[in-house]
Amino acid sequence: MKKCLLTLIFYFILIICKAQTRELPTRPVVQPNSNVEQQLENITENSADAETEDDSYLQEMIQYQKHPININTASASLLSGLRILSPIQVQNIIDYRTLLGNFVNIYELQAVPGFDIAIIQRLRPYIAIVENADLFASLNERLKNGDKTILLRFSQIVEPSKGYLVDPNSGKNFYRGSPQRLLVRYRYNYKNSLQYGIVGEKDGGEQFFKGAQKQGFDFYSFHFFAKNIGIIKSLAIGDYTVNMGQGLTQWMSLAFKKSPDILSIKRQADVLRPYNSAGEINFHRGVGITLAKKNWEGTFFASYRNVDANFSAGDSSQTQDDFISSLQISGFHRTKSEVADKGIQRQLAFGGNIAYQLKSLHVGLNAIHYSLKYPLQKQAEPYNFYALAGKSFGNYSTDYSYTKKNLHFFGEAAITNKKYTGFINGLLISTAANVDMSFVYRNISKGYQSLYTNAFTENSYPTNEKGFFSGITIKPTDAWRIDGYVDLYKFPWLKFRVNAPSSGSDYVGQITYKPNKLFEIYTRFKSEKKSINYNPDELILSPVVPQPRQNWRTQFSYKLNSTFTFRSRIETVWFDKNGKASENGFLMYTDVLYNPGMKKMAGNIRLQYFETDGYNSRLYAYENDVLYSFSIPVFYGKGYRYYINLNYDFTKKLTIWVRVSQSIYPNQTNTGSSLDEINKNHKTELKMQALFKF
Repeated sequence: MKKCLLTLIFYFILIICKAQTRELPTRPVVQPNSNVEQQLENITENSADAETEDDSYLQEMIQYQKHPININTASASLLSGLRILSPIQVQNIIDYRTLLGNFVNIYELQAVPGFDIAIIQRLRPYIAIVENADLFASLNERLKNGDKTILLRFSQIVEPSKGYLVDPNSGKNFYRGSPQRLLVRYRYNYKNSLQYGIVGEKDGGEQFFKGAQKQGFDFYSFHFFAKNIGIIKSLAIGDYTVNMGQGLTQWMSLAFKKSPDILSIKRQADVLRPYNSAGEINFHRGVGITLAKKNWEGTFFASYRNVDANFSAGDSSQTQDDFISSLQISGFHRTKSEVADKGIQRQLAFGGNIAYQLKSLHVGLNAIHYSLKYPLQKQAEPYNFYALAGKSFGNYSTDYSYTKKNLHFFGEAAITNKKYTGFINGLLISTAANVDMSFVYRNISKGYQSLYTNAFTENSYPTNEKGFFSGITIKPTDAWRIDGYVDLYKFPWLKFRVNAPSSGSDYVGQITYKPNKLFEIYTRFKSEKKSINYNPDELILSPVVPQPRQNWRTQFSYKLNSTFTFRSRIETVWFDKNGKASENGFLMYTDVLYNPGMKKMAGNIRLQYFETDGYNSRLYAYENDVLYSFSIPVFYGKGYRYYINLNYDFTKKLTIWVRVSQSIYPNQTNTGSSLDEINKNHKTELKMQALFKF
């Protein structure tokens, strides 16, 4: 522990000593709008309470602030990657440029169908009009004249948990390393066309330069990514992500699902993207290349890496071979068993995509194949009957899209090597200047299985699901907006903790009032019903019963002046209202955000109260964090929470962040569970970060 702290302090002092310039930088800020916050909260809620560590989206948006996209030359995939525009709006920009030539002013976008002032204001920080775009910079210029940054991040739970207090000489299950979490990231970027870098990360409880981690950090990542080199559209070496179709075959980058933003239902991203985040799961390691010529585009990639897995030794008396019972996705290597699982499975993956674009018509073919060292063999439970199994498997699909005036149709049809199928089809329609509608139908067989996928489904992964989603957005005036959707779905086969075929539904309605740039308020009601095993009477056969859950949330934000913004949320949840398992929950918080523009210091503070009857009535809330990071804790029980987040620009080249957060449970004597149990009624986290530019 002392070694980690001394190393961190040394790095901070070294950076401060090196930084001599006293000019102030333009502070990079990515403050997600309310819809994006809801999307991120939904991802966390549907991912078994595991927050995403993929900060690529935040890195990209800040990079676009510094080097905005040239609206006169940007491709459809580049514009779509902003996650601000719908496919219809993207196509309208391209059609406008084709018919009338280049844009002269950003606000000329008002003449493009489907655009209004609100959309333009959201786009404004990330786009620009460039007369002489530097599309053919020499390799030497790309390698020497880019932005270079080093990011150092330290965080720790202040109170020691049970995992650190167990005597190593008498206990078998304990955390072998120090409680500090460390991240170091070097990154080079030249105008979004060339980047490379390296990441080193250590989680709390993992060893550092000793024991199982004699090489220092538990996780290392390297990437080199170049764009637009002749016919080479993208070249990836090292770590990268692959995104194909609508997520049935492969989707490794951040992707949104259901939210009041009903136009975000389509997966949109380049096939290859660089990876330099701290997450240890959703990426490939090897080589990938995308070639583009006229209307054709082809991507080919190969990857070989070690992945975490639960290893089970075979039984020689029964002639049973070694096998893997499950792949691990936590990325933790703190205890003896977690260290034993590290990298034990060997994974070879290769595949590609061939796409053809003719005006507004797109057709693509996708394929990926996996080969493993040890076969997958899930636990012999009925719900695992169709689970992914064996040493070799593959997914193949065709994806398609077509835009005609105010209508955009898209989809993907996929099949596995075992002939199980999956289909997703969607439709976006601008029925009027102030009315948009969206529809998604999915039919994914119970035997369809895939790795590293993220489709528009209710399940975390695309399998065993049929459903229909319909959403609408109405803008009666410039100040008012009404959003809503209905999603009806069913699961033809059993699921974990659901011992029978089941069905469910989601209904959401949201009203937003934003009369100007200073004030915004929205109120949202959400009702969902899912089936689950419920057997309080301990019957022989566990009944599967629907358990409804309703949320009502109201949130408003008011910019008091150019420096201060005031924001608050109130949310109530009812779980299984009037049922045997009835629970209620309540959450309220208030934020004050301080951002004085070009001055040295900025920050924000939150005060929060929450009270729920149990875990089923839990609530989530997006929190501001240090740059390139965000936090979405889960809240249940009764307690208070606060955090203070400050950043200070020491020089033009050095910025420091400090964040302190604490949850207090007045009616409890401890917090957490298992090895994370803390023998106190509060839990405090300290986080520090330094960003050095040179």
